[in-house]
Amino acid sequence: MFTGDQSGAWLFAALHAAGFANQPTSMHRADGLTLKDAWVTAALRCAPPANKPAPDELARCQPFLLTELRAHRRVRVVVALGRIGWDHYLRARRALNWPPPIERPRFGHGAITRFADGTTLIASYHPSQQNTFTGKLTRPMLNAIFATARDVLKSPPRTTGFPPHGTG
Repeated sequence: MFTGDQSGAWLFAALHAAGFANQPTSMHRADGLTLKDAWVTAALRCAPPANKPAPDELARCQPFLLTELRAHRRVRVVVALGRIGWDHYLRARRALNWPPPIERPRFGHGAITRFADGTTLIASYHPSQQNTFTGKLTRPMLNAIFATARDVLKSPPRTTGFPPHGTG
């Protein structure tokens, strides 16, 4: 996912800068990229026409996202790339009956939402060419998001009385 395109170039460089990837680029599946303390998934499995996913496309992909989230039970921080990533992570949590956010989540680059199970959600603009070519998202902005995620992981886990990710 993202491998070999400009969004991936930005993403993997930022992951590498924050210590989540062993190299700053990934051009193909067997290029040696390994992630540490990170997993990349998506709300949508394919590039939609005009880069505008239809609600039914997102709905068809949701079971894949739910399966991946269930498999990763010890997640402490999630970085949502774009409003679609943000909204669909929140929808997935509701579908899984995981604890709700402590405060009302609002998307905006750098926004942080915490959940009663100790998970932290961090928002970033998507590293699409539309955002990077216009300067809406810069490399320092994206690097700062993943540096924040690393800082969350370095801090002691918050205890809330909820089991990790509820029982969904």
